[in-house]
Amino acid sequence: MSLLSTELTQRSDSHCELCTAGGELFPFIVAPKTGNHVDEQVAVCSVCLDQIEHPENIDPEHWRILNDTIWSPIPAIQVVSYRMLHLLSDQNWAQDLLGMMYMDESTTEWAESGSSDTLIHKDCNGQILQAGDTVTLIKDLEVRGANFTAKRGTAVRRISLVQDNPGQIEGRVNDQQIVILTEFVKKS
Repeated sequence: MSLLSTELTQRSDSHCELCTAGGELFPFIVAPKTGNHVDEQVAVCSVCLDQIEHPENIDPEHWRILNDTIWSPIPAIQVVSYRMLHLLSDQNWAQDLLGMMYMDESTTEWAESGSSDTLIHKDCNGQILQAGDTVTLIKDLEVRGANFTAKRGTAVRRISLVQDNPGQIEGRVNDQQIVILTEFVKKS
């Protein structure tokens, strides 16, 4: 028995709407929508679903398929493609595809409305950072307004993520709460 609705099965032609794989498919509800209508869902295979739900497992080579997917006329597919390209923005090819991608205004708003859930903070080595992690500074950083330099090798414990900027985290150094660029830290 299929997990997909009849309408979603017909629209997808029984293939993953992202990578075109056959086999068992799952309905993926594209947040913040409720999934009450088929236009708010995407039919995905288990590989795509796992990587969407667990970005730490992301395989950049698998997502090269977005080269075709970004041209889908279905807004839900465009939104997922846009979000995955943002997760892969450290890849040159993903940046190129984002530059080519076009979505109408309402689809763009939908894609960006889940941004706090989809923004991924990565350290200098590409490791995914989460609130509460400990990071180490990889270079001396002059802290503006506080008149001190945070030294290379300093451990910053229990970081928090800047919600609207994946390139910034916050943490305490020398009893001061400061904003730190993620490119200058590595996960401990």
